[in-house]
Amino acid sequence: MTERTVSGADLAPDSAVAQAAERLTLAARTGVPTAPVRDVLGSTDVALAYRVQNALTAARKAAGARVVGRKVGLTSPAVQLQLGVDQPDFGVLFDEMLVPNGGEVDGGRLIAPKAEAEVAFVLSVDMDGFAAGLSPDTPISATDRSAAAAAIDYAVAALEIVDSRVAGWDITITDTVADNASSALYVLGDNRIPLSAFAPAEVIMNLEKNGSPASSGNGTACLGDPLNALVWLARTAASFGAPLRAGDVILSGALGAMVTAEPGTEITAELSTLGRVSVSFSQ
Repeated sequence: MTERTVSGADLAPDSAVAQAAERLTLAARTGVPTAPVRDVLGSTDVALAYRVQNALTAARKAAGARVVGRKVGLTSPAVQLQLGVDQPDFGVLFDEMLVPNGGEVDGGRLIAPKAEAEVAFVLSVDMDGFAAGLSPDTPISATDRSAAAAAIDYAVAALEIVDSRVAGWDITITDTVADNASSALYVLGDNRIPLSAFAPAEVIMNLEKNGSPASSGNGTACLGDPLNALVWLARTAASFGAPLRAGDVILSGALGAMVTAEPGTEITAELSTLGRVSVSFSQ
């Protein structure tokens, strides 16, 4: 079967959003992945893909889930290369996605999980007025980073467990944005470190899979500085009418390549200053 390459104009936008949302919902519920949803959304219409994400977010909230923050995705060159995508995106974190540090995930709960290590921030203030009127693509200055740092209560080491409801991780930017930025679960470390104690860009990350080195990197791999990722997210979220709020957990993006997380896998990451974070996947 030959894949169609479309611009999203083949269907009315409302119909395209409804069809993509229905397919991704079914895949999440049954564990049977869907074909790429770019066949109805197109490969480049990011705004339309965020409409799908918003529809899925509304459905989860209606079912009782609570929004607790956001994740920035596709910030690391290594991850962009792995997935063939060249720009960041963001997704929504829900309370039900949190796994305790050192906890175990049901190996059959997800479709094709991967893990990546990140710096997570917890905000102390709302960021609704942050860089008001600026495009998300406006160059980020040292002043912007300082303002973002002032909005952070503390940082922790984090693992993000990503998963794709699209078969074989065959995704473009619209597939992953619609699929809540391919998010699934996340783990936070135990050490709460103020930004006065470290520089996010200088964090060194080493990740082990089943006790063997599997990924490494540093803070500069995340858009040059995890604070740049927070600035980008604050601008982008505000432009979509859903600004960041005090208390939000922000996963700022991978510091190195993702690793697969099959049943029976144990993942441990050590981030300098921030400490250790781990998770295992049951058989």
